Amino acid sequence: MKLSIIIPAHNEEHRLPPMLEAYGAFFSEKYGDDVELIVVPNFCDDRTVEVALSVGNQFPVIKVLEDPGYVGKGGAVVLGAEAASGDLVGFVDADGATSPEAFDDLVEKIGDAGCIIASRWMKGSVMSPKQPLSRRIASRCFNTLVRVLFGLRLNDTQCGAKLFRREVVEPVVCNLGVTKWAFDVDMLFQASRLGASIKEIPTVWNDVAGSKVKIGRSSVQMLVAMVRLRMFYSPLRFMIPYVSRVVERLVRYKR
Repeated sequence: MKLSIIIPAHNEEHRLPPMLEAYGAFFSEKYGDDVELIVVPNFCDDRTVEVALSVGNQFPVIKVLEDPGYVGKGGAVVLGAEAASGDLVGFVDADGATSPEAFDDLVEKIGDAGCIIASRWMKGSVMSPKQPLSRRIASRCFNTLVRVLFGLRLNDTQCGAKLFRREVVEPVVCNLGVTKWAFDVDMLFQASRLGASIKEIPTVWNDVAGSKVKIGRSSVQMLVAMVRLRMFYSPLRFMIPYVSRVVERLVRYKR
């Protein structure tokens, strides 16, 4: 099989169906039996599983894994990667912000790279509508931190569309240090440590209403997650439990 696309989904009963229908139609027509869409519901208390199975009845390429409980988005990606059979294994957000055509652009342009990621911040990218100033500032501050702490010279580690070669993704998911806020950075850092080349291309990204992310609280969580991840790969690893207590207090403060 050529391509496996993992779709982690937490309480996405409204945004998931149109996204799945679009992906099912596009990729079935282009790749036939050479593609699979793996939906991984994660700790859902709505109808995400039911709507995914319903759309799956229309498109045989769609597979739905049983809800594993709370594993976070990264954990859902790991479970999907373990179930994937494609030579190329990627993941995309369930909200439909990345169109099937935009994701297929990754497939077409991966070339000899070990990994290719979509970027909302490269020249030539299109974001519609433009993100609020607070989100743009938070994103650029986060990117600066990624560059300083991990040496990843990338413009956008957090865009939810990434594609890996199987020989890269398999060792990466086996060694992830985190599965929550910083898991994208962890995956790319692991790929870099393996010596895999990472290609970044501009993308078309459409903001879809319904995001559950609260910028203030999430910024604190992501900041501490980044520090904790950097410590995970350093002699200061033993201090991670203390940092975890700090983030819990900060998150409570931000509520």
